[in-house]
Amino acid sequence: MCTSIVEIIAVDGAAKNGATWFKPTHAVVTYDHPQVALLPDAVCIDFMCEDGSPGTRAAVELSLNSAKALQVALTRVIAEAETEEAETAAAGGGGSPGGVRGRAVPPSNSAASVITSAPQ
Repeated sequence: MCTSIVEIIAVDGAAKNGATWFKPTHAVVTYDHPQVALLPDAVCIDFMCEDGSPGTRAAVELSLNSAKALQVALTRVIAEAETEEAETAAAGGGGSPGGVRGRAVPPSNSAASVITSAPQ
């Protein structure tokens, strides 16, 4: 069953496909049948370049539980980054942040797959 659950957002950053880095213009987030992961359905995130040229796509297919864990990790990292940015701005600095902070999370038993090129 196709879910038709799709979100498309503009992104700014870099993505890697094999040995090649590219500048993605948007990300497509879906909940649908994966191309590679052995799951009935997956949260799929495709980072793509607007021109669609070969080598300008990087994707992941995550189980729903893995996607939820990623969401929690992103929320924590973003909150800490915003605090770091605010502290740096308040101190009048523009340099690199202090030490590395974080928490190690063991991998779950949830399935995840990384796609390095578009299906033919």
